[in-house]
Amino acid sequence: MKNKTRKIITTVLMIICAAVFVCCAVYLIKYYAASKKSEDTYSDLRELIDTAEEAPMDLSSVEYESDGNTGTETDDKEKSDDSEKYFTEIGGKKIYKKYAALYEKNPDFIGWLTLTGTVIDYPVMQTPDDEEKYLHLDFDGEYSSAGTPFADTDSSINPPSDNIIIYGHNMNTRKMFYELTNYDSEEFYKTHKTIIFDTIYGPGRYEVVAAFRSQAYPKGTTGVFKYYDFFNADSAEDFDAYIESCRALTPYEVESTAEYGDKLITLSTCAYHSETGRFVVVAKKIK
Repeated sequence: MKNKTRKIITTVLMIICAAVFVCCAVYLIKYYAASKKSEDTYSDLRELIDTAEEAPMDLSSVEYESDGNTGTETDDKEKSDDSEKYFTEIGGKKIYKKYAALYEKNPDFIGWLTLTGTVIDYPVMQTPDDEEKYLHLDFDGEYSSAGTPFADTDSSINPPSDNIIIYGHNMNTRKMFYELTNYDSEEFYKTHKTIIFDTIYGPGRYEVVAAFRSQAYPKGTTGVFKYYDFFNADSAEDFDAYIESCRALTPYEVESTAEYGDKLITLSTCAYHSETGRFVVVAKKIK
């Protein structure tokens, strides 16, 4: 009788284990299939980038106006006229021609983020009325577990805020912002100091000034450094305090720093050193 009961229990456990295995296998297959579909979408989008219309990184004649349009007024009129060829008007805005096709395809698109030598090569979205709209949507608005990198609604690209925060998923498939956590290593930092973030208003190159682990704190928490609350500095002291806090958390010495007047981007993704862990990279605009 005992042997029969033991056999029944063993059989039931084997069935349960098999069912769990099948469910896990199906989930993983779907997860990686969805990731591939998402990456295929971004690959198609890269084909729409008009590299023939790429402006020089030192296009200093690109300025910003509070009404949402770009201007190109400089003391050197000839240089200003030359810069105009890199822009086209869409919906009353002067848009960087390189990304005009992407903007026409989806006006939530605000720029393209690239970290050379990694898989980070994605569009960046922004939706003022729904910050996390693209948390689980691809560029075309279809469901995607990988989502699409998006900018915080308190960030501004035109005119640019002192800091633009961009969020992206840390995917088990090693896609999206997964490689951002490699900045934990000083060696990785030394070979990846530059980040490219072009916007629909012109090119942009940034230099890393800090990389660190942090977390998202519960609302109401005080006495802690919340990197995700800084967008515009009220003073030089305010800006310096932000930079000093970021650099103090960086586990190695970063050669470059930033000072009041510099424009920053802050890239943020999930990290798993704590329940609400985050990994953060801060860079200043150099061109």
